[in-house]
Amino acid sequence: MRKIKLLIGLLAVTIVAVLTLSGPNNDSKVTAATNEQKSLIVYFSLSGTTKNAAEKIKAATGADMIRLQPKKAYPAGYDNYVKVAQRQLKRKIHPAIKTKIPQLDQYQTIYIGFPTWWHQPPMIVYSLFDKFNFSGKTIVPFTTSMSDPISKSMPYLRRLFSQKGARNNHFWLPLC
Repeated sequence: MRKIKLLIGLLAVTIVAVLTLSGPNNDSKVTAATNEQKSLIVYFSLSGTTKNAAEKIKAATGADMIRLQPKKAYPAGYDNYVKVAQRQLKRKIHPAIKTKIPQLDQYQTIYIGFPTWWHQPPMIVYSLFDKFNFSGKTIVPFTTSMSDPISKSMPYLRRLFSQKGARNNHFWLPLC
């Protein structure tokens, strides 16, 4: 528990540092994304760690925020949901989404947050891209992990984008 709190604190500091200490070009991008255009944070979290990161981003950007939830809830307890997640990954199951996602047309920037599982996004993130069109949107991924940096999951995200015809999207450098 102590490690988790430390990691959450470090993640929050990283996000704030990136947002406040960026060069002039990055500052103008953050300003443009938050003040002139609507932004949305879509996050998936079971333990609460990614939710905490999403809340920090919301505080820094003023973006709308929604939690991505599957129609069939994961079982309680880490060992139990790991079994389900491993099965989904092994069988490439894209679970149905329960969350009502607002019309994406009103948003220019969409922050997508998730825990990194086995070096990649959980399968529900694939479901999100199956169901919604992100063409022309600025996607800002963020991830939480006890062991992997976001660079481990970026190849999966890039492949997901190209498979879904989102090549024209602006892909920002990750926040954390």
